[in-house]
Amino acid sequence: MRHFHRLGYLFVSLYFFCLTCAFADTTPIRIGSTLALTGPFSATTAMQKIAGDIFIEQINKRGGLLGRPVEWVLKDDQSKPELTRILYEKLITDDKVDLVIGPYATGAILAAMGVAQRFNKVLLHNTFGLPSQAKYDMQFSVSGGAYEIERVWPKLVFDSIATSSKPIKSVAIVSSKFPSVYFVSEGAREELKKRGIKESLFLDWDFGNRDFGAIAARIKDANPDFLWVGGVGVEGNLLIDAMKKIDYSPSLSFVTFPAPSLMTKSPNGEGVMALTVFEEHPPFTNNPVAANFIKAFHEKGKNENLPDPSVDLMASVAYSTWQVLEAAIVATKSLDDKTLAAWIKKNQVDTIIGKMRWDGTNNFMGGSDLYKVKQVQNGKWVVVYPKEFAAPGVKLNTP
Repeated sequence: MRHFHRLGYLFVSLYFFCLTCAFADTTPIRIGSTLALTGPFSATTAMQKIAGDIFIEQINKRGGLLGRPVEWVLKDDQSKPELTRILYEKLITDDKVDLVIGPYATGAILAAMGVAQRFNKVLLHNTFGLPSQAKYDMQFSVSGGAYEIERVWPKLVFDSIATSSKPIKSVAIVSSKFPSVYFVSEGAREELKKRGIKESLFLDWDFGNRDFGAIAARIKDANPDFLWVGGVGVEGNLLIDAMKKIDYSPSLSFVTFPAPSLMTKSPNGEGVMALTVFEEHPPFTNNPVAANFIKAFHEKGKNENLPDPSVDLMASVAYSTWQVLEAAIVATKSLDDKTLAAWIKKNQVDTIIGKMRWDGTNNFMGGSDLYKVKQVQNGKWVVVYPKEFAAPGVKLNTP
């Protein structure tokens, strides 16, 4: 009799288990965003798209989130902030996405932020360069940057060149009027004053400019010891090429955020410096999650015909953004925007770029940040400063 009772209990348990499975929500969790798949930023956002594709594939192989598959609803904002705003409104109202994630570049993120605020959606983003304008309390930067980037980043760069045996006596600062890099370039001018270094040239150009011949000639006339380029996307690459055409190369040059794979593959890119949070060498590759991501990125990057399918700043911050979203959903077991925002605000998340936190003004990192200085050496980006993050046996290379 006891045996039959056990069988009956087993059958009842199986029955209710099957009912639970039958009524479980298996519809996809839909996450909406835009990227500049075309336009001036497309060379950079190609890496962010690949990073997102890899994350979605990986998370679905692990069973998705909350027992549901994840779908990325991605639209092309064409590098236009005004279009970005329209597309985010459609993602929320027409496509009925569960969550949104930020686009690439400051202007587009600001547009998306306004929409997110109107609809009370949490917004994770990773390339916003005007922290003082990020006033929405449910937006969170996953760039690894501090709130005072106009002070932190120039200091980092000039500290790095101070390690060179060749003293820097004059600096030319040229910048796109693109808001974020112009803002940081103004900070670089202030850093020069603090250090008593001569500013031999300052000029700017409208974002979208593609003719850098006249700017290159002005830089050649100034002949600085160090060239600071507030460039984003292909701007820095085009300026470096324009200087080569008039047989001029500055002793040392820095571009804030170049199109990274184009710079490493350019015959004129050797020695160019830039900012980063991740490169393909120790100590960054000691993280097994990062190592697996690199392998997957190489494979998909080759299939997508990237000039250089290496993981660096743009790919790593994109992947880290998805990691933060996953961590918040898993921890809260929720897709509610306010619940997710409250958890992110109070917690730290381990990502492939380091431990992210949101303890600073406007939900940026308080105090110092995760940024380093890298340089193209022998056709590859390598970190050169700070020393503890530099590639093994590598230091700043100066002519």
